[in-house]
Amino acid sequence: MSISVLGAGAFGTALAIALGGNGPVTLWARDPADMQTTRQNAKRLPDCPFPDTLQVTGDLTDTLTAQTILLALPLQQLRGFLQEHVADLNGKALVACCKGIELSSGVGPVQIINDVVPNAQAAILTGPSFAADIARGLPTALTLAAQCEDTAKQLQQQLTTRALRLYRTTDTIGAELGGALKNVVAIACGTAMGAGMGESARAALMTRGYAEMQRMAAHRGADPDTLAGLSGFGDLTLTCTSEGSRNYRLGLSLGRGEAFDASTTVEGAATALAVARVATDAGLDMPITMAVAGLLDKTLDVKEAVHSLLNRPLKEE
Repeated sequence: MSISVLGAGAFGTALAIALGGNGPVTLWARDPADMQTTRQNAKRLPDCPFPDTLQVTGDLTDTLTAQTILLALPLQQLRGFLQEHVADLNGKALVACCKGIELSSGVGPVQIINDVVPNAQAAILTGPSFAADIARGLPTALTLAAQCEDTAKQLQQQLTTRALRLYRTTDTIGAELGGALKNVVAIACGTAMGAGMGESARAALMTRGYAEMQRMAAHRGADPDTLAGLSGFGDLTLTCTSEGSRNYRLGLSLGRGEAFDASTTVEGAATALAVARVATDAGLDMPITMAVAGLLDKTLDVKEAVHSLLNRPLKEE
């Protein structure tokens, strides 16, 4: 069955390289010329050559004919892209490879796909992974979530590779929320480390941030066990402890009072603002999320954010 990957950022490119080990894959890029010539994505993934089975194109018609399409697009752009190409996407297996919560609606990528292309087989691929590891064939395990068990099994077989192991679930809400909310916690952890608060503070933020993730998941009807898996706890651990994470690096910049490259897509920034709205409307207690949102919309500085967390009422764990 044919596979296309839409979006030639680091993660989309890495997935295309990995899946090329199974057979032909088409990667769509807005500006493919350099990649077609050099047979690598030198800007996003240097020194990761493309397999012969990987075709790079700038023509969407070359990619939308595939039966399985991986959507490695920024979450906030996903709905607009689907709306523009809905006729070509009907009936396809559409696998979201982005993490976040949409600012305008407060929902995740699977729900966006269901809203716009209801006849598609919607799924999400998420979990603890850095693009360079996947592209270099280093062992990586991810969660593949689809509401239909048969779809999940089919995609699991199709998208598993020699080094990329997929675990399946039908809890798409839990998988979406794990991948989205851990980015918010990663920004908080990066901020703590950038401000010199130390490893103990980071451990506390990870732990209490995980409690917030579970709170939101319960509110949205997710299975709490999903949050304990790769798409939740696993991704949280990786993202909160490595400068390979763009969300963590954004937090470091906030903590240090440094400018951050505005051209870098950081899904956790929009997600923090979106989740803060949802939490406020639902009356959910998510103080770390609210502090991160305050830092991002500049209603709080780092000192005020720390003060707000340390002066909360004492309670049972």
